Amino acid sequence: MGKKILVLGTGAQGSTVAQRMDEEPNVDEIVCADYDMKAVESLVGILKKAKGAQVDAHDFDAVAALAKGCDLVVNALPLEFGKNVIEAALAAKANYQDFAAPEGLVEDEEDSWLAGIKYVLSEYDPKFKAIGRLAVMGTGSAPGLICVASRVAVRYLDSCTDLYNNVYEGVEVKRFQPYWWSPVTALSDMSEDAYAFIDGKIVRTPAFGLPIYRSYDYVGYEVRMVEHAHDEPVYYGLHADSHFKGVKNAYFKYGGVGIDFAEPLHRAGLLSHDEEDVNGRKAVPFDVVLAHLPNPPKTREEVGEIISEGVVSDTGAMVVEAYGKKGGKDMRIEVHVYAPGLVESYEKSGISAEMYITGQGGALFTKLFANDKYDQTGFITSDMLTDGEADYYFKSAAELGITLDVKEVYI
Repeated sequence: MGKKILVLGTGAQGSTVAQRMDEEPNVDEIVCADYDMKAVESLVGILKKAKGAQVDAHDFDAVAALAKGCDLVVNALPLEFGKNVIEAALAAKANYQDFAAPEGLVEDEEDSWLAGIKYVLSEYDPKFKAIGRLAVMGTGSAPGLICVASRVAVRYLDSCTDLYNNVYEGVEVKRFQPYWWSPVTALSDMSEDAYAFIDGKIVRTPAFGLPIYRSYDYVGYEVRMVEHAHDEPVYYGLHADSHFKGVKNAYFKYGGVGIDFAEPLHRAGLLSHDEEDVNGRKAVPFDVVLAHLPNPPKTREEVGEIISEGVVSDTGAMVVEAYGKKGGKDMRIEVHVYAPGLVESYEKSGISAEMYITGQGGALFTKLFANDKYDQTGFITSDMLTDGEADYYFKSAAELGITLDVKEVYI
C-alpha cells in the first residue's frame, strides 16, 4: 500500500515536494494544507494524487487531525509552527520532515535558537525512536543538500580538522532583485552575528566577518565569501565526533549579489532592529529597508518576465572543503555541487534557481521516506544521514540535474 503524505505550507518548498511526490509510484495520497486556501487550490489543481485542506497551524488539534493516518508530515511552514507540527506528527505516529530548525521552543536561554536545536534533538529523539519513526530537520539546500555533501566529503579522510561550506550566488538580473527567497529571512540572517565551530566550540562570529577568497573556473573570477548566520556549523559542531571525524573548525561562508547589497547597509546601521528618532519621526531602519525590497517571484510567469527583461549573470557555486589527513598525509577534499542556474531551472520547471535547488533538495529527503530508504529512527539533522542514505540521495539528485564532483588534493 502506498504512502499518504501531509504537506503543510504551499509556498515554493512545500509545492515542490508535493509535485515531486505526485510522481512517486509509492505515494498514493498527498494532503496539501495551508491557511491560504487559494494557494492550496492552485497547487492541488495541477496534481493527480492531492487533495487540499485549510488549516491554521497555530491550532494543534487542527494540525493533529490532518496528520492522523499519514505516513509522513512535511513541515514547510514558518519556524514558529515547528512545535505544533512536531507534536502532531508524534500523535499520529508519523515520520516528520522540517525544512528548518523550529523557533520558540526555549525562551529563557541567552541563545534561544541554539538552545532550541539542542532541545529538539534531546527531547524528541527518544520520542520518535519509541514509535519507530524518523524526524529529519534542516532539509532544504543549505542546510540540507550541502550537509549531505559534507558527509560525503569527510568519507575521503581518516580524520578531519576543518570544514567549510561555501555558497556563492552570482545570479544577477537587470531588474532590482537582490533576493530570490524571503527578503525578511535574508535580511534577518544578515543582520545578526553568525555561527561557527572554532577550536571545538560553537561560537558567534561577526556578520560579514572573516572573509575568504576562492577562484572557481566555472564562475570565472575570484569570489569573496564571509560569515553568515546559518545552521550548518552548529550541526557539525554538535556531531563533530560522531559524524565528522573529529572536526575542530567549521564555517558557513556566503557571497554574491545578496551579500554585496546587504553589507554596506549593515555597516551604515540600516539593518538595525532598534527604533530610532529621525528628524522627529520614529523609524526602525530594518523595517524601512525591508519595505523597499521586492518579493521573490513565485509563478512561472513572474520568473519568465524577469528573465525576459535581461540576465546580467547566471552563475554560482556550492562547495564543501574538508581538510584533514589521509594515510598520514595532509589532504583537502573539495566537493562541488552542480545544479541548474536561473535560465535552466526556468526551462526545466518554470521556477528560479533558488526555488529549484531548495525545493528539489528538500524533495529528495521526502523521496527517501516515500521509498523506505532511511535505515534509522529518532530525530536527526540532515548532516546525520548514513552513507547508504546519502548515496541514494545523490543518485536521485542526479536525475534532477544536481550532481557532485569530488576532488582530492594533497597539501
